[in-house]
Amino acid sequence: MLEVVFTLLMLILLQAVLGFDNLLYISLESKKAPEADQKGVRKKGILIAIVLRIVLLFVLVRIIGFFQEPFSFLTGEIGDVASFEFNGHSLIVLAGGGFIIYTAIKEIWHMIGAPDLDHDIEGDGKSRKSANAVITSIVIMNLVFSFDSILAAIGLTSDIENSTTAFIVMAIAIVISGLLMLFLADRISVFLAKNRMYEVLGLFILFIVGIMLVTEGGHLAHLKLFGNPIESMSKTTFYFVIAILVITDVVQGRYQRKILAEQKAMMKDTKKDKLS
Repeated sequence: MLEVVFTLLMLILLQAVLGFDNLLYISLESKKAPEADQKGVRKKGILIAIVLRIVLLFVLVRIIGFFQEPFSFLTGEIGDVASFEFNGHSLIVLAGGGFIIYTAIKEIWHMIGAPDLDHDIEGDGKSRKSANAVITSIVIMNLVFSFDSILAAIGLTSDIENSTTAFIVMAIAIVISGLLMLFLADRISVFLAKNRMYEVLGLFILFIVGIMLVTEGGHLAHLKLFGNPIESMSKTTFYFVIAILVITDVVQGRYQRKILAEQKAMMKDTKKDKLS
């Protein structure tokens, strides 16, 4: 019994740590829905994702080998340029990472090119998604993010002899982590809305998440380019990069405020000199 409780606590901690990038995506993606629907979109998206995560867990427990075994028609070489052994796991992770990179670059490009940040991305109202479209995006990406955490959970519960007990423990961990995500999603969205300067930081973090997923997918597919294997970005490296981004953003923000204060002081001195 003690072993089961300890495993459950470890699973909840794992889900919470791995859920940070998911929360960030949910907060940024929900902004594309009509403003009145954004809070409801986040709640519905997460609740649907919790149910589908449990379904995904049920499926993975039974056909996990299918996702790990390479597909014969996606195994081969292209001269000396590339070699690969794609499986279901690698394709899902690569697709998710590619989509996140595309989303981050598109939003960053909009920030640079849009004349009015409060205007829609396309400038004509067409970029605003419907609530259902945003919910669908949140659910799909939630499943992509949860794929690795579910596989890790299966590994952590491998010592539990009773398979039914192991499944229940994993399902409880998924529900608790989902409810925690539900609790934090609105708070992160409110924080980003009040501190819009951190949106760029959030998008670059999302970009790094996409890079991490793409490298992980390449590693799972045993992808080699010009004889060099693709190595997945470790979680330690990922969190180190995130820490550097946050520190850089904080220092840059303080430095800019200092420059603005000095400029204002110089303008006041110039006005005084002109009046005198």
